[in-house]
Amino acid sequence: MAGPARASEEGLIARYFAPLAGPGADGLRDDAATLTPAPGHDLVVTADAVVAGIHYFAEDPPASVARKALGVNLSDIAAKGAVPRGFLLTLALPDDWTEAWLDGFAQGLGAAAEAAGCPLLGGDTVRSGGPALISVTLLGEVPSGTIVRRTTARVGDRICVTGTIGDAALGLRMRLEPGAPWAARAVRRHASAAMDVSDGLAGDLAKMLGAGRTARVATADVPLSEAARRACAAEPALIEAALTGGDDYEILCTVAPERLEDFRAAAAAAGIAVAAIGTVISGDGPPRFEMRDGAERVFAAGAFSHF
Repeated sequence: MAGPARASEEGLIARYFAPLAGPGADGLRDDAATLTPAPGHDLVVTADAVVAGIHYFAEDPPASVARKALGVNLSDIAAKGAVPRGFLLTLALPDDWTEAWLDGFAQGLGAAAEAAGCPLLGGDTVRSGGPALISVTLLGEVPSGTIVRRTTARVGDRICVTGTIGDAALGLRMRLEPGAPWAARAVRRHASAAMDVSDGLAGDLAKMLGAGRTARVATADVPLSEAARRACAAEPALIEAALTGGDDYEILCTVAPERLEDFRAAAAAAGIAVAAIGTVISGDGPPRFEMRDGAERVFAAGAFSHF
């Protein structure tokens, strides 16, 4: 028996996505949009994709999936000291997609885009032939020449992270085993290097430091939510999942010691909590984490692998 009739691609765009379009997108009636950076600014571009069954559960609420698809890109832009201007969406739908799912997705996407001041500029809607795939290309802008790069940390810099770490990884473990106001301006003014924590704090920190630099991190200073703190107190081995699991999308950055308090104050003014968790030091090899018992650990599988 045939299922309910579904709208055409043009109908879907008009119904669900045209209301999210920003200036320059012509209501998504054209194949391209225009975007002019503010005078004296550079464009910053990033792209990330999430796939059902890989980056989220197929049964997750569609509004939550939409917020994640946009959020993983927003954190990349913020880590560069940039502010978002708009995004492109490529949506590859499985054969069993429903308009109810698409309606929830569009509502979640619209709320996230409005909160970030980041309108939809265009994109594409296609059939996947497999699981759903959502790809976002996000454009931001930063005053010319002020982008904060990933690998420019200096020996002696303090290592800082926003928000809390580990909730996504520990939440995933519980599910599988039952039983941002923007900080961009503060990062741009005070950080010597920055990236977002997407694949795990330990592994992403190693990526940031590169050759000739490593780090010493005090695990006790890594900010955990109250729920994560209780979980790790009950089962201390969970701290490894918190440090390596990823999906935090907080900002990891390095700041010269003499600028640390100014950075904290600027972040606090934006409503962002910042914790200093370690120091950049000379050397090679993965960062060393000082555990609560005084032992030092390195994490061989420090980050999520996409392949």
